[in-house]
Amino acid sequence: MSKNAKQTTQQAEAESKFKRKQGQAREATKAMADYEIAQTATREKTARLKKLREAKEAADAKAAAEKPETTGKKKGK
Repeated sequence: MSKNAKQTTQQAEAESKFKRKQGQAREATKAMADYEIAQTATREKTARLKKLREAKEAADAKAAAEKPETTGKKKGK
C-alpha cells in the first residue's frame, strides 16, 4: 500500500471514530435529559400522591373524632 493510500485509510478511520464518538455524545445527552424528565415526573407524582394520602388521613381522623363511640354492648336484654 502506498504512503498516500495508507494516510487516506487512517484519515477515514479517524473520521469514522470521531463521528461515532459525536453520535455517542449526542445519545448520552439525550438519555440524560430523558432520565431527568422521568425523575422530575416521579417526584411530582409522589408529591401529589402524598398530598392525597395526607388529606384522606385527615378526613378519616376528623370522621373518627365526630363519630360517637360505642361500647359494644347491646341494649335491651
